[in-house]
Amino acid sequence: MKSILLALALISSGVHAADDGDYNPCDAVENDKQTLACSEYSRSAAEQLLTENYQSLQARMTQLYGENPTQLNNITSKIKTAQALWLHQRDADCAIVVFPNTAGTQAFSIAQNDCIARVSDDRSEFLESIGQE
Repeated sequence: MKSILLALALISSGVHAADDGDYNPCDAVENDKQTLACSEYSRSAAEQLLTENYQSLQARMTQLYGENPTQLNNITSKIKTAQALWLHQRDADCAIVVFPNTAGTQAFSIAQNDCIARVSDDRSEFLESIGQE
């Protein structure tokens, strides 16, 4: 898991490097405000990676099944359904993780961001593994 987080940090640094130079709010966290900024950054990077891996999975399925439209439509439909169900499950699970923090508080936001980042990283790995030769 540590290697995943390191890889995510390196990837997210590259993703945001164009926008923010080399700025990474997770580099020097010393207070709650910085912890919140880091959690927001980690969540954003994890969601970006999740989107990229989902799009890559769709491209792999097109490459694998593009010559058979019935199979391609079947697997594409299954992937979309699974992703929608997973997003619902992720949000429900993270609602449990943040309890009893009050929505709108810093503790709530940090816990929610951290949960979504962690679970999204796991899902990204799973999506990346599908259809690999």
